[in-house]
Amino acid sequence: MSKKAIMFDMDGVLVNSEYCMRHSAILALKEWNITAEHEDFIEFTGMGEDKFIGGVVAKHGGEYVPEMKIRSYEIYDQLAGDLVEVTEGTKEMLMELKRRGYRIAVASAADHTKVCINLRCVGVTPEDFEVVTTGSDVEKKKPDPEIYITTAQAMGEDPANCFVIEDAVAGITAGIRAGAECIGVPGTFTADELSQAGAIRVIQKIIELPDVLANI
Repeated sequence: MSKKAIMFDMDGVLVNSEYCMRHSAILALKEWNITAEHEDFIEFTGMGEDKFIGGVVAKHGGEYVPEMKIRSYEIYDQLAGDLVEVTEGTKEMLMELKRRGYRIAVASAADHTKVCINLRCVGVTPEDFEVVTTGSDVEKKKPDPEIYITTAQAMGEDPANCFVIEDAVAGITAGIRAGAECIGVPGTFTADELSQAGAIRVIQKIIELPDVLANI
């Protein structure tokens, strides 16, 4: 039986929001007298915002408090319309998958607030997906497999019957540990890095996904 359930990471897959998130966090952290740089955030990509922001705070010798994330999201919401780049063809790709009978879900390490902002940028709503799982719904973040196991269970699927679409090494690792097969989308990480992490296929454009899945 062919796999018909697809679990999408959000950042770097459906949208390119890392610049906006980094920029928002940099502006927010200035309010705590922390001068962060974009490069500081790269190693924490895909691990959820507490680690994404908290790891950078620790790098600069500070102590992370949740208000830093809350403030970052407030700024993010203001800037998203201009700085979040929706991946070309994303909405059309999602609708085509549904037309072909695929069941789609979001499994993002980002908090619920950020996921909803990003979906708004795409032009879809949480109701367009069978399941939306966010970092707010799980205790352990990627590369732990909890988010993909939780999402598959909510869909009534064994992870082995699901594809995971990811742009980050931590996400590929999480998907594999959950028991799913992973397809990589290069961006923050190269195609080689995603393949080495265990992706069974790497696609250059998300619009290619329906046809790629049809041939796996």
